[in-house]
Amino acid sequence: MINEPEEPEFWESAFTEKQEMWGFEPAKSAVLTKDLFVQKSVCHVLIPGIGYGRNAKIFKDSGITVTGIEISKTAIEIARKHYGTDMPIHHGSVTDMPFDNNRYDGIFCYALIHLLDSSEREKLIRDCYNQLSENGYMVFTVISKEAHTYGQGKFISEDRYEMFGGVKMFFYDRESIHAAFDQAGLFEITEVTENYPFFLIKCRKGG
Repeated sequence: MINEPEEPEFWESAFTEKQEMWGFEPAKSAVLTKDLFVQKSVCHVLIPGIGYGRNAKIFKDSGITVTGIEISKTAIEIARKHYGTDMPIHHGSVTDMPFDNNRYDGIFCYALIHLLDSSEREKLIRDCYNQLSENGYMVFTVISKEAHTYGQGKFISEDRYEMFGGVKMFFYDRESIHAAFDQAGLFEITEVTENYPFFLIKCRKGG
């Protein structure tokens, strides 16, 4: 059973009610990732959980081709309205990856993996890694245990809690990041403050 935040109804109602709920400025993590991708000459980026595309534009503006995955049809429609139709977006849950046979030299996954359960988190890392080209880079942004919401809500399992509106969140520390990402080419963990304290996790395939 897919957990609630990855069920279409949850995100569909959120985007229908709130539309462009995060505005159009890219997240700080997206800016930092764009800088890395430009420096490494990344040409084609996959963004699982692209939403309505606010974090995609900064890559497109840098000449990078973007493909997205998004569970909410409404979010896809908003992305089309604001960013045109030249950006392929697969409609579906990231838990059903892969949606194509392409290899990407960059993958950016923002504030998504911590909404999944343990087997779904493992599968997402594996699926992303499998779609990464040799010497490609993937970057995940995850919520930290330093967040004031850590330990609040209904306890589900270690470091995982059910929050407001039924959202289930797994909170990371450096130990759990290493446990999850060491096999996926982890080479750097940095801290970044968005609306919550996050970790920026950088991985490279091969090399």
